Amino acid sequence: MIGVSKLLCNLVTPHDVHRYGRLSGSLPSNMLQFSADKKPIVVWNMTRACNLACVHCYASAGCAPDPDELSTKEAMAFIDDIAAFGAPTLLFSGGEPLVRPDLFELGAYAKSRGLRTVISTNGTLINEAAAKKIKDAGFSYVGVSLDGLRETNDKFRGLAGAFDSALEGIGNCRRQGVKVGLRFTINKSNFRQIPDIFDIMAENEIPRICFYHLVYSGRGTGIIDHSLTLVESRETAGLIFDKTVESFKNGRMIEVLTVDNHCDGVYLYLRALKDDPARAAEIYTLLEYNGGNNSGIAISCVDQAGNVHPDQFWRHYSFGNVKERPFSKIWPDVSDELMAWLKNRKPYLKGRCGICKYLNICNGNFRVRAEAVFNDAWAPDPACYLTDGEIGLGETGLKELEKKGQRYDFNWLK
Repeated sequence: MIGVSKLLCNLVTPHDVHRYGRLSGSLPSNMLQFSADKKPIVVWNMTRACNLACVHCYASAGCAPDPDELSTKEAMAFIDDIAAFGAPTLLFSGGEPLVRPDLFELGAYAKSRGLRTVISTNGTLINEAAAKKIKDAGFSYVGVSLDGLRETNDKFRGLAGAFDSALEGIGNCRRQGVKVGLRFTINKSNFRQIPDIFDIMAENEIPRICFYHLVYSGRGTGIIDHSLTLVESRETAGLIFDKTVESFKNGRMIEVLTVDNHCDGVYLYLRALKDDPARAAEIYTLLEYNGGNNSGIAISCVDQAGNVHPDQFWRHYSFGNVKERPFSKIWPDVSDELMAWLKNRKPYLKGRCGICKYLNICNGNFRVRAEAVFNDAWAPDPACYLTDGEIGLGETGLKELEKKGQRYDFNWLK
């Protein structure tokens, strides 16, 4: 997760982070990504049931719940455990979390145990009553998915009217004083509508947006051809940076983040280096604190049945189940080779990722995307749009990769 507005608009400096000792227990939520003692944010896909059928759903959600979903009692035990373990945030996701009747009870319980609680939702079920329950349960933030303008969004969601219902849900949250923002998954169908999304934010006084790069998981695997080319990804990242700065110049102090492609951070740094070397140096330090991709480290996923995954997209691999063993025992256990390698992955990365001079601020980017394309979790992330020259890969390095058999074909995204 790259805090574009934090980095580009000087909202956070290394000094700000150090003032809190870089300890997650003392850092405010907007600085948790820079903590030194990274405990995992837990994404809990609390149900597979959903009222929509989005074509890019990483959870492959359906209309019915999983019969093995954690019960309310089991969920409370799970919440007790992650709270004692020191997880800073519990993100309630799905499916669609609002179709689960005990969402508000469990949210209030997690809040009482000291967790920051967040909802990830399609927003269509947030009527006035639901918005009030969200507020009363103490949820600190609601992220609403909106993947383009009306026609585009509704086509992706598989429901006419989903766009208008989501905006209505956002308005209901705002009227209750609940912080709410957008979640936007970038793809071929919607990336040219990003300027319009910034306009929608201004019109509806929406203070935050996360732009997600497409990850090939769940039903998202079936729409790889919706991915942007490397050139388009780079141009889109630049557009997001420019629109963020423009918003601040116009007095709109919005929070903008990009997610699931950590080369965005390198690209942002390289752009800043041309205009403001002093600020670029601060950006570089903050990106080092961020640590790049944190799958298996500071981001985790527990699915509806209690299976623990490296992140919400790597659902085909489980480290264990919280019904049988507490999360606090599963997460630090490096007897599983994948968990051990994810926590210390740099020696195992191949190709461009293995020799990239920005590895310390990217950490090899998204391993599950490499696995989906190259059938190798340690291959380079195929969505990295940085040039060979930018990452320090010259002719000598290319020849060395050739000898190792680590020249990977990126032409499918060109």
